[in-house]
Amino acid sequence: MLQKEYDRLSAVQYAHKWAYTRNPKYYNFDLLGGDCTNFISQCIFVGSKIMNYDKNNGWYYRSLNDRSPSWTGVEFLYDFLVRNKSVGPFGKDVNQNEIEIGDIIQLSFNGIIYGHNLIVVDIQTTESLLGIKVAAHTNDTGNKAVGTYQFSKIRFIHIQGVRKWK
Repeated sequence: MLQKEYDRLSAVQYAHKWAYTRNPKYYNFDLLGGDCTNFISQCIFVGSKIMNYDKNNGWYYRSLNDRSPSWTGVEFLYDFLVRNKSVGPFGKDVNQNEIEIGDIIQLSFNGIIYGHNLIVVDIQTTESLLGIKVAAHTNDTGNKAVGTYQFSKIRFIHIQGVRKWK
């Protein structure tokens, strides 16, 4: 299996392009619990250019009725990224000061379950959450400071790279 870099700039450019609208190639999940993870998965896909079609542990989207739980579920996406040893993007939990553009931030509003995904689109400083700008769907934003969100817990996922078959 080969490993390549995650194209952070392409992921961020996609996030800016689609932050306030919906790509018609994908179902809009706003009325099914929110579109945040679907949008973040699209961004990650643009940066990785490969999906993992494993029915049990994969990360993929073909249609509304043919997609992995990790494509649209916050906790499932986290599990896929940090546990993926196969094809596709993979990452790890990092501290706030290790985050880069194109990485993912997840928020918990109740302190128990993480319920919202954001993609980092700009970093002025990692010393303050006000210096980390994100894009997201559901409550659409294209360049919002993480520090302006009201949340109980936060975690940072650094995408380390992408694996593909030879």
